[in-house]
Amino acid sequence: MRINLTKKDLVNLVYMQLGFSKQVSENLIEDFLVTIKDNIKSEKKLKLSKFGTFTVRAKKPRIGRNPKTKESKMISNRDVVLFKPSKEFKDFINLKDNE
Repeated sequence: MRINLTKKDLVNLVYMQLGFSKQVSENLIEDFLVTIKDNIKSEKKLKLSKFGTFTVRAKKPRIGRNPKTKESKMISNRDVVLFKPSKEFKDFINLKDNE
């Protein structure tokens, strides 16, 4: 099984399972992803029921080191996106195949 899932894969899944045209499927996936990104950026939090919660957290500037050269470098402050899976999602992941 492949590790990466691309937009093209999602478009093909919608196309095959729902029967929409490829263009409509592509627009649907693109609009869905843009909605998620815009909401996370503006609200700093997005909860998808039975899936999980995305939150934005600010990281302070810090000193980092290149492990090869041992050179120190300042890492600037930045926002990072965190994901916390829901209880339902965790339970689904931990289901055994024989149950």
